[in-house]
Amino acid sequence: MYRSRSAAIAACTAFMLAIAGCGITDDAPEDIPAGPVRLYGSDGNMINSFGEAFKDQAGVLAGMKGTTPLTPLSDDFKKRLRSVDADLGDFIYSGESYDAVVISSLAAELAGSTAPGEIAKYINGVTTEGERCDTAKDCLALARAGKDIEYRGVSLKRGGFTDAGEPSTASYATLHFDSTDKLDDGKTEFVGAGDESTTTTKRPPAARPADGRDDAETGAPLKLGGLLPQTGDLALANPPLAAGSALAIRDVNAAGGVLGKPVEWIDGDDGTNPDKAKETVASHVRAGVHVIIGAGASGISRAVLPDVVKAGLILFSPCNTDAGLSEIDDQGLYFRTAPSDLLQGKALADVILRDGPQHIAIVARKDSYGEGLQGNVRAELEKAGVKADNIKLLTYDPPDDAAAALDFSDGAKQIKDFKADAVLVIGFGESANVIKALVAAGVELRH
Repeated sequence: MYRSRSAAIAACTAFMLAIAGCGITDDAPEDIPAGPVRLYGSDGNMINSFGEAFKDQAGVLAGMKGTTPLTPLSDDFKKRLRSVDADLGDFIYSGESYDAVVISSLAAELAGSTAPGEIAKYINGVTTEGERCDTAKDCLALARAGKDIEYRGVSLKRGGFTDAGEPSTASYATLHFDSTDKLDDGKTEFVGAGDESTTTTKRPPAARPADGRDDAETGAPLKLGGLLPQTGDLALANPPLAAGSALAIRDVNAAGGVLGKPVEWIDGDDGTNPDKAKETVASHVRAGVHVIIGAGASGISRAVLPDVVKAGLILFSPCNTDAGLSEIDDQGLYFRTAPSDLLQGKALADVILRDGPQHIAIVARKDSYGEGLQGNVRAELEKAGVKADNIKLLTYDPPDDAAAALDFSDGAKQIKDFKADAVLVIGFGESANVIKALVAAGVELRH
């Protein structure tokens, strides 16, 4: 569970002393012989399905570690997710997608309306000061009674949303790949991040119970539209997102639905591609969707948000982490249950620094997610005393065609010449080719 403040300070002090003892200071040697390289990843590739790309190179990922926003999930929640998708092998962002659907439903019930602009006024308030509840059934009952509620569900455990409509606190997991290129659950560590004091203090409007008003007035039924990565570079992360959303719809409707009607879900693919995502948004607008759940990638949300805002709908992502989205002009219509990468940058830097590397290469997908997280990690490393000259930044353009292979041979050569002993790879499914290029270039990986 979460550490106490005093324990966290003591641990941080010991950690900083350990960093100094490992040579991550201004006196770090400039020219050291190349040695085995430790691999690190982030939420886009620290997932079991990522290992499937290495079937012909078994064990390549052994020892790779990284971080992802992840709350410890109960066995019961995992069991219920598998009742939706029996083949589910990953759970990343499943809790966040579940909570995005439930929070949207609760906000609509409190607003007494499916009008997106009215729902948006209640979303932050659903997560702050009120009568605490942690299930869709209990929270919906309170909302129908006109009670102010404080939802604490699967991913949202401590602080509520900030003014920007995102979690003020988060839980991160440090994950490890084993010799079978699967995540070793026995080595997973959880740590809390963020600051509860940044939770919004703005009060939502008073609840408007729907009793006595007909569907024509409330706009029921509430329609949610998916904008999830069913195809494209991020498709490997879609199963848990889809399962979390489907389970939430099931739970909400089992509890009586919203405004007296079952919530409707209209499926949709973002394709991890702006053009495909825009087509899906247009389709949702024509279908009368009120809240769009997605997109998967931060860059896709940036691309479609102007269209969503123009249509007056809500975009609510369970997995966008680009820190810049906190400041984007969204007319109060963009929300997310995933935490900002300002928090993940600190967590990733911590994981890397524990191993005392001397030369660190950070390879990132060239988009707002990849370059944003790359910059956050670099800043945290430099704050901890790593010299700028000992950090090498590289980016790559993801192939336009998801079926095309990424060529990272030149980047791999640069990393080898840099004599990196740590390589952080920030990307989605295509980033497997970064690691394959390192192997092909003769870079020795530490397992």
